[in-house]
Amino acid sequence: MIIDTHSQLWTKEAIESFPEKMAAGYRAMFKDLQFPEIEDTLQDMDAAGVDRAVIVAIDAETVFHYRVSNDLVAEMVNKYPDRFIGFASVDPNKGKKAAKELRRSVEELKLKGLKLLPHLIEMYPSDKAIYPLYEIAVEYNLPVLFHSGTQFHSGTRIKYCQPLYIDDVAVDFPELKIVIAHFGFPWFHEAMAIVLRNQSVFFNIAGWAPKYIPQDVLQAIRGQLRHKVLFGSDYPLLSRVRIVNELKELDLDDETRMLLMTKNPKRLLNIS
Repeated sequence: MIIDTHSQLWTKEAIESFPEKMAAGYRAMFKDLQFPEIEDTLQDMDAAGVDRAVIVAIDAETVFHYRVSNDLVAEMVNKYPDRFIGFASVDPNKGKKAAKELRRSVEELKLKGLKLLPHLIEMYPSDKAIYPLYEIAVEYNLPVLFHSGTQFHSGTRIKYCQPLYIDDVAVDFPELKIVIAHFGFPWFHEAMAIVLRNQSVFFNIAGWAPKYIPQDVLQAIRGQLRHKVLFGSDYPLLSRVRIVNELKELDLDDETRMLLMTKNPKRLLNIS
């Protein structure tokens, strides 16, 4: 079983919920990007041999009015329950409403994780306003997936995405499963240190063509952090087919590949 722990739901319905300025920024940055229908996502999974994929909601309505709804993610999961795993997203700027929505997303929509994008909510991960959401995540055993490192949303600030602030969260919530997305590039040494020192922190390779992954990150994947790395695509930014094919060309032993693509994702997502 191959599990993609990080992909986007950029169907027509999702893109229509973007602010026009932000949607235009995506089109300018990714000129060749074709926003897929859900059937395209499934075809890409099948071609790459990927059995299941996490699809994420996005809630950043307060600052940037950017949203891919939890209900839309849940609808796709319900349509293809054997293929998709849904992660909720709530905007911490909404206070108690955010906490209520997270509980609804778990209890009613049956979503299995939480996605947060610090640059879109303009909060560092260690902001105490987010702590009630972490408490709920611990209560329901939800992994929290942080966008980390560089990003291309117009008008946003990269400083919120520095991995360093995730260390505070990991220390204050040692039982909370945390994923540092995109290995925190360009702060990947910082991200690796945080993953190494905190038992419940993972990192993923989503959004990166494997042949361009920095050598220090590859060394960590082969060595001390082989039990903490997760396969992720960030599809449709990159096709799973390309990522899987390029992974085959890397100098990784069979056990490391199994950890990356199957065993570690299962452990993160509580899949038996």
